[in-house]
Amino acid sequence: MELWDGYYEDETLAGKDLVRGQAIPKGLYHIVCDVLVYHEDGEYLLMQRDWKKETYPGMYESSAGGSVLKGETPLEAAKRELEEETGIIAENLEFLFRKVSEKSCAIHYGYLCKTNQRKDSVCLQKGETISYRWLEKEDFLKFINTDEYVPSGRERFKEYFDSIK
Repeated sequence: MELWDGYYEDETLAGKDLVRGQAIPKGLYHIVCDVLVYHEDGEYLLMQRDWKKETYPGMYESSAGGSVLKGETPLEAAKRELEEETGIIAENLEFLFRKVSEKSCAIHYGYLCKTNQRKDSVCLQKGETISYRWLEKEDFLKFINTDEYVPSGRERFKEYFDSIK
């Protein structure tokens, strides 16, 4: 059972635990982190979601991420998720955004990881990811607008994507 802290929209703790898979009460949120990975050579990392995932099976996303566990900070969760889903260990992440989603009852934090880790050292997480690819900026910007890319990621990172065009 995965536990999350429940928050109000202003990010004050609600004093109520939330459980993955259970409905989130109206007015409460959980925090989700997304980490976009940029290699120092100018390429971006895309991860392919496992075909068994409930949402967007087999599609690509440009971030590693997931829910902040009970007691974690968004930054701690971002670093944990990045390492779990890609094998990339990041000391510093650049904050990109904070967005509230009424639809998913989530407060999303976005970060950028700049890395020089060997590109062939990316690790896949069983049940989460099945493949990965690195794309140069121009190809990356084209790819994120295809049907193979998770649309919610495109929406959350839109400002960043627009800034690198």
